[in-house]
Amino acid sequence: MFKKKFIISIAIFITFLVITSIIKNKTHIIEKQMLNLNIEILEKKKDINEAQLDFYYLTSPAEIEKKLNLIGFNDYHPIKYSNIFFDITDFTNMNSKISNIKTFNEKKIKNK
Repeated sequence: MFKKKFIISIAIFITFLVITSIIKNKTHIIEKQMLNLNIEILEKKKDINEAQLDFYYLTSPAEIEKKLNLIGFNDYHPIKYSNIFFDITDFTNMNSKISNIKTFNEKKIKNK
């Protein structure tokens, strides 16, 4: 009777020991992943802050006026309205049209 209780208590102890170590290892892995994600988030926030600073600096009217004075008003040519892309899809559509035209013209030349 004593041996049976002893074996059962040892088996339960070993089972809990194994389960505890498995849980501890998994939580350690999750903590490492969280740390890596937090580092990435901080880097992205830093990049956003730098980009905002650059944007505010470069788009301020005083800076634009300085650049125009440096370039000269005679050399300044505004962008044509047709060259302004409001979305990345507009740009990719334009590029796909241009590349298709080039390949179509190249085929015409090769066939002649």
